[in-house]
Amino acid sequence: MQLHTHTWGEGDRVALLVHGIMSDHRTWRRVGPALAALGYRVIAVDLRGHGASGRGDYTPQGFADDLVETLPAGADLALGHSLGGLTLSLAVDRLRPRRAVYSDPAWHLAPLGEGFGPEVFAAFKSASRERIRALSPRWEEADVDVELLTLAAWDEATALCLASLAGTDLLPAAPVVPSLVQLADPSFLIDEERGDILKARGFEVRSVAGAGHTIHRDDFEGFMTSLEGWI
Repeated sequence: MQLHTHTWGEGDRVALLVHGIMSDHRTWRRVGPALAALGYRVIAVDLRGHGASGRGDYTPQGFADDLVETLPAGADLALGHSLGGLTLSLAVDRLRPRRAVYSDPAWHLAPLGEGFGPEVFAAFKSASRERIRALSPRWEEADVDVELLTLAAWDEATALCLASLAGTDLLPAAPVVPSLVQLADPSFLIDEERGDILKARGFEVRSVAGAGHTIHRDDFEGFMTSLEGWI
């Protein structure tokens, strides 16, 4: 599937941005312009079932195949958040960017407990402004606005593909290209033990102190500082 994309900048270097579940390219409203100011042409996708992209069957491998179908190979930088980090890791061997950044990637989802399944996750589509603000108190008001817009454009059926991943070890065996793993503090996806495993496998691992899962919206300055040496 050819995905909808949004571009910032006209630089000689290319950066690719891949959002997490429930979101779309608008989540990068500050990151895209910041990278463009550093000389990148920044291309952000809407994953299948998100934003202005098409709908269809939802699987992690399908998301990855869509990236390969849509984005240029050999970019200078590729950055994926959460589900976007998992998706990028499944496509990185074909996209072959010079560097990859995985921002709090969905490489380990806790087993689904009683009363919490994909249907509960999908129900967040109808979350109110007050609930979003309560869950993410450090977000700017503009990010709450964006979240409401992206939820409205999101096909909540994408959440169903997460059920098969729960409790599964999805940590890559090794980085395909030089790779940074950027973690929330604490991360509910990559705990300290898994972080140490990733380091032993050749990934650089950095945490952004006090940041929540969506690091680039929770602490934009900390997010950008954490990327020093990689952008």
